[in-house]
Amino acid sequence: MRNGSNFLKTLGATCGAVLGLLAIGAPAHAANPLEMNFWLSGPKYDGRVAPCEAALPTISHDFQEKESTFWNSALTITGYANIHEIAFRPWQSDNIPRRYCTGSVMVSDGKVRTVNFSIIEDGGFAGYGQGVEFCVVGLDRNWAYNPACRAAKP
Repeated sequence: MRNGSNFLKTLGATCGAVLGLLAIGAPAHAANPLEMNFWLSGPKYDGRVAPCEAALPTISHDFQEKESTFWNSALTITGYANIHEIAFRPWQSDNIPRRYCTGSVMVSDGKVRTVNFSIIEDGGFAGYGQGVEFCVVGLDRNWAYNPACRAAKP
């Protein structure tokens, strides 16, 4: 039994030494042109982002779903006013294109609040379609865009 144990220790040490030499023996090389261009094209953003008004149905639906699911609230958005763009691609051009918008919403509790939102190219589920991120001032209960939804702006 002792000979088998010694053999395994020796085999393990030898394999470790061989793997260590292989790891430090070969230098790393840069990708060749085929490797750089074959299925590694990266994202191609066109800057085609819908206008601000296109996001309003999504905001209404997601707001109602969030309020009822997470906050046990019956609040809904009943109307919009003064929706306008405040920025489009505010950073350098190689970032994901976003259109930032703001406006007023009437909530079912009778209060008028400000909504800040962005429409993101290829920001939908699994990168398909446009995504929408929004924040209604005064109803950011988990403080995701705190303070006062400022983080939802550019």
